[in-house]
Amino acid sequence: MKGSVAQAAAERVVRLLSERGLTLAVAESCTGGLIGHLLTNVAGSSRCFIGGVAAYHGRAKTTLLGVTPETLRAHGSVSAETALAMARGVRERLETDIGVGVTGIAGPTGGTAARPVGTVYLALADRGGGARACHAVWSGSREECKEQSARAALDLVLEHLGASEP
Repeated sequence: MKGSVAQAAAERVVRLLSERGLTLAVAESCTGGLIGHLLTNVAGSSRCFIGGVAAYHGRAKTTLLGVTPETLRAHGSVSAETALAMARGVRERLETDIGVGVTGIAGPTGGTAARPVGTVYLALADRGGGARACHAVWSGSREECKEQSARAALDLVLEHLGASEP
């Protein structure tokens, strides 16, 4: 993935967070640690990237991130509500300025009519209490879905920082 668009976005995120003295943590489900991997490929990322949690199973979401069983029952593990809870949970637990949560169905199985393969929810929560979630449906292989999701999460951070243009 070296030289990829996602890696370039990670480099911009690290540069901007470092310049502004801000910190970031990520909670990843369908990306399985890819966002953290992209960030830690950037020299100097330890100044701003505090860490991440790959919470793939619902039990990891509840135990490590504080997503309530009620949220999972009412909305499912692939939902805006769960992504928001993941973002808030990782931000609070790792005491960062920004938390990002990503959950989805990378495929090739697991989709439903309501949530087809490629469905992803991304969320960002900040120290000031601001939070937002967004939704995408990707096409392509499992690996392509993961890379598109990681890129979208990094773009969400860039947008939050007011730097969504290259």
